[in-house]
Amino acid sequence: MNNNNYRSTCAIAMTVDLFGDKWSLLILRDMLLHKKATFKEFSNSKEKIATNILTSRLVHLIEFGYVAKLNPKGTKKSAMFIATRKGICILPLLVELYMISIDTLTDDELNESQLSIKAEIFKDRELFISSRREKYLEFANEIQSATIENQKIALQNQD
Repeated sequence: MNNNNYRSTCAIAMTVDLFGDKWSLLILRDMLLHKKATFKEFSNSKEKIATNILTSRLVHLIEFGYVAKLNPKGTKKSAMFIATRKGICILPLLVELYMISIDTLTDDELNESQLSIKAEIFKDRELFISSRREKYLEFANEIQSATIENQKIALQNQD
């Protein structure tokens, strides 16, 4: 998307244009907070995103540099998606969105993971963000290393 496709030069309007709908943010949430990386993991999320919409949103996030697609085993089913540094920068926004609505849910409506996240955020929001960022970077680096290693093995097998 070039600058001519934005509705205005307002930074907030441009961000809305980039994300377009809830699905992009939920995909990034699943990546950053739940370490999901495969198409199947995203499609199994509780919001039940349709596969055609999931495909469209992943392509959109890749095109704009928020997500990278890796293929550790070289097959379509082994494709993995990881947030780029640009995508990881969305984490504070996700936390702020979380803070807007968390008080509308009672604790008995939340699962164990959600309760844990809530407690961590309320204890120290900045620590939560930096900790999740570090953990995600470790996770993404493991996927990237595995992809590189598998590519080396594939090249060696071709010789």
